Amino acid sequence: MTGPGVSVIVNAPPSIVYDHISDVERMPEWSPEVVRCRWLGNASTAEPGARFRGWSRKGWHRWSTVSTVVIADRPTAFAFQVQFLGLAVATWSYRCESTGTGSTAVTEAVVDERGLILRRVSPLITGSSDRGARNDETMHVTLERVCAAAEAAARH
Repeated sequence: MTGPGVSVIVNAPPSIVYDHISDVERMPEWSPEVVRCRWLGNASTAEPGARFRGWSRKGWHRWSTVSTVVIADRPTAFAFQVQFLGLAVATWSYRCESTGTGSTAVTEAVVDERGLILRRVSPLITGSSDRGARNDETMHVTLERVCAAAEAAARH
């Protein structure tokens, strides 16, 4: 499943939006599924090759993944690849484009990279029988929350 993603206009410059999105330890503030994120090893900021663990939940379903930053191009692009038990899950990406008026058009997208095994067991792990629909739902919430936080930061 690959789609165009979800886009919103944020009344904040791209650098502020990017800084919020790429601060993975704040992801629980944005995402309705992520409950915790922590950098792994010596990583402490978003840069290619940096890894982090994320813990997620939906209802009573709980799981964790390990992600690797693949793009960290401040202030325009951030992306990471997700794995579960060493198997590819997805690549999440964010694109921040200046509107020329002090605002940012930000797009969140995901490419489903699950193989047959994960596609079959994923509903049991995550509680989502339609991962594509669930991702669309969570992307809208995530961007709404990022938008509010970035706009508040831009006002200060």
